[in-house]
Amino acid sequence: MTHAGSTPPAYIAPGATLGVMGGGQLGRMFVHAAQQMGYGSAVLDADEASPAGRVAHEQVRSAYDDAAGLARLVQLSAAITTEFENVPAPSLALLAQERPVAPAAAAVAVCQDRAAEKAAFERSGVPCAPHALITTEAELAAVDAALLPGILKTNRLGYDGKGQVRVADRAALAEAWTSLKRVPCLLEKMLPLQREYSVIVARDAGGRLVHFPVQQNLHRDGILAVTRVPAPDLDAATAQRAIDCAQAIAAGLDYVGVLCVEFFVLQDGALVANEMAPRPHNSGHYSIDACDVSQFDLQVRTLVNAPLAAPRLHSPCVILNLLGDLWWRDGTEREPDWPALLALPGMHLHLYGKASARAGRKMGHLTVTAPTAAEADALARSAAAALGIEPW
Repeated sequence: MTHAGSTPPAYIAPGATLGVMGGGQLGRMFVHAAQQMGYGSAVLDADEASPAGRVAHEQVRSAYDDAAGLARLVQLSAAITTEFENVPAPSLALLAQERPVAPAAAAVAVCQDRAAEKAAFERSGVPCAPHALITTEAELAAVDAALLPGILKTNRLGYDGKGQVRVADRAALAEAWTSLKRVPCLLEKMLPLQREYSVIVARDAGGRLVHFPVQQNLHRDGILAVTRVPAPDLDAATAQRAIDCAQAIAAGLDYVGVLCVEFFVLQDGALVANEMAPRPHNSGHYSIDACDVSQFDLQVRTLVNAPLAAPRLHSPCVILNLLGDLWWRDGTEREPDWPALLALPGMHLHLYGKASARAGRKMGHLTVTAPTAAEADALARSAAAALGIEPW
């Protein structure tokens, strides 16, 4: 994609095929949005039963770094995006030699490296947790005691709480680094958290930015469980600061596409960036049902160089993420009681077409909409009770 300030690339009209690296549920929802707007779709994923591949017009069954597979995706596609932050950045760079790619490999590479991510926050003037990179015994020994207690995270390939260990002191830190196979890690100081939020922005090749409302999130065991929009416990000034920070990060990366930035608000009210995802995000799934433009609509628009429209939240809502645990009760697998759930008003059930349920696996989500935030919250609590989800 072109850089901001240069001539924007040409609009890609409906009828063209859009490619996506990754066949998970985010790719599936991108494919749905692209097809609704009249585009063909091609998915590259090695899994023949991938959720996105099952609904796309074409699936290229190959690894993300397979030269023949990448060449086939280029042949099929007018432009290419990604639904997964850990797609190899060199593969995106290779694709970009032949087709427009958004987000660009350089931006995705930053999001794949926690140290580079923190540096990007700092360059953009966005505060983040104090931290230190640990790649050697010498760096381990030199860690500032002020960073403890902390959280040790693998520098690459961590998500949904994987590759993270809480450490109280130097002995625990050394043990944790060994348990993580002594790969490069980032130690972050543990901060007194009050709440978690996220902001989703979309930026086009000309530098125009739009954003969704700030979302309040609840994680359990490192996996997003509940999202509430509008964020119920956030003052207007802090909300605007989060939006400004997310937009500054996107501009600093010369980012094209949909970007999610996750934030913490600390006990003293300070706002710090936690991490970012170079793609649509679980916390933004509500936009399909509660906004006039979804995050996936904007992913399509940024890819085809269509004008961006500022999203409008037309219904307060709550998202409940549906993990595979819900399919297992008393040691046996069975389908949740969807009729009991769907008897409630305002229920928007999204299942991702995954063949088997297992603990921690994201099987779908439920967006609950209502005329007011209080009604949405009450209905979501009723839905949670019907499904056996722990209340918040």
